[in-house]
Amino acid sequence: MDPTIQTLLRRGLVIPASPLALNAERKLDERRQRALWRYYSAAGAGGVAVGVHTTQFAIRDPKVGLFEPLLALAQVEFDRLDADRREPLVRIAGVCGSTKQALGEARLARERGFHAGLLSLSALPAADDDALLDHCRAVGEVIPLMGFYLQAAVGGRVLGYRFWRRLAEIESLAAIKVAPFNRYHTFDVMRAIATAGRDDVAMYTGNDDHIVADLLSPYRITIGKRVVERHFVGGLLGHWAVWTKRAVELLDKCHLIVAAGGPIPRNMMTLNVEVTDANAVVFDAPNHFGGCIAGIHEVLRRQGLLEGIWCLDPKETLSPNQSEEIDRIYRMYTHLVDDEFIAAHRDRWLAE
Repeated sequence: MDPTIQTLLRRGLVIPASPLALNAERKLDERRQRALWRYYSAAGAGGVAVGVHTTQFAIRDPKVGLFEPLLALAQVEFDRLDADRREPLVRIAGVCGSTKQALGEARLARERGFHAGLLSLSALPAADDDALLDHCRAVGEVIPLMGFYLQAAVGGRVLGYRFWRRLAEIESLAAIKVAPFNRYHTFDVMRAIATAGRDDVAMYTGNDDHIVADLLSPYRITIGKRVVERHFVGGLLGHWAVWTKRAVELLDKCHLIVAAGGPIPRNMMTLNVEVTDANAVVFDAPNHFGGCIAGIHEVLRRQGLLEGIWCLDPKETLSPNQSEEIDRIYRMYTHLVDDEFIAAHRDRWLAE
C-alpha cells in the first residue's frame, strides 16, 4: 500500500459507504452520483467506499452491469477531487463472491486506482477457516486487504478469534472493518489483532449500533506481562453516507478525547445513544434492516442530493412508518443533521 494512504488509514478517517444514485428508470444517474461524492469530500470525509452493501450488491448482476462503470466513474471523479484536496481520498472497493469473482473484482479495483479491497466472505457460508484464509491470501496478492466482519442480519457469518488471529498473519492486511453488531464478536477481532502484534492494521468500526462508544473505547488486552491497548481509529459506515459533515466533527472530537486519555465525558455517551436511535430509524432495524438502503436514500432525497429513493430491486423500499420515524429523528436530533451545509453547496455539486 502507498505509504501516504497507509498513514491516513492508520490516523483514522470518516469513510462513507457510497449509495448508488439511480433515476426513475433505475439506471445510474451519473450527475447525482458525482454530486454525492463531491458532498463527501467537501464535508471532510477522508475516503469513500464503492461497491459495498450500501452501493447494492446487485450492481454485479450481469443484467445490471454497473460494477465496472461505477468504479470507472469513481476513478475519474476521485482524481478530480484529489486535485483540490490537501490529502488524497482513500479509495476502498467492495470485493465479494467466489475466489474467481473476487480476484476479478480486485484486479479491476486496482486498475481503477482503488487502494484497498473490503473483502466480504458472505459468498462462502460453508467454507472452513482454512478455505477462507486461502481465499483472503489470494485476493491479498492482488490488492491490499480491508478485512470485513459483516453482521449476520445482512448476510454475514460468525468468524471466531482464531480466524482473525490467522488473518493477521497476511502481510497485505491493511485494515479491518468490524461490523458484526455484537460486542463479543467485536472484542474477538480486537484481541486477535493485538495478540498478533499488528499495530499497523487500522481498525474501523462498522457497528452502526455502537458508533460513538466504539470510537471512544480503549481495548486493553493482556499479552504475557504486557498490556496492549488498541482503538478504533475511524469508521467505514453506511450511516456516515448521510449527515457526513457531522460525522467528521464527531470523529475529530473522539480523537481529541482519546488522545487526552482522561474520562469519557457523559455527554458523549448520551450522543452514542442518540446516534444509535437515528441509525435504527435510517437502517430500519425494527424491520430487520429491510429498508436500510431506502432509508439512506430518503435522507439524501430530502436533502436534494438524490432525486428519489429507487433501488435496483423495486421491492426494496421504505418500510411502513419509516418515513414518519425519520421525521421524528429530524425533530429530536437537529444537531446530528447537516442539511444547511448541503443546501449551501448542493447546486455547485450538481453542476456538470
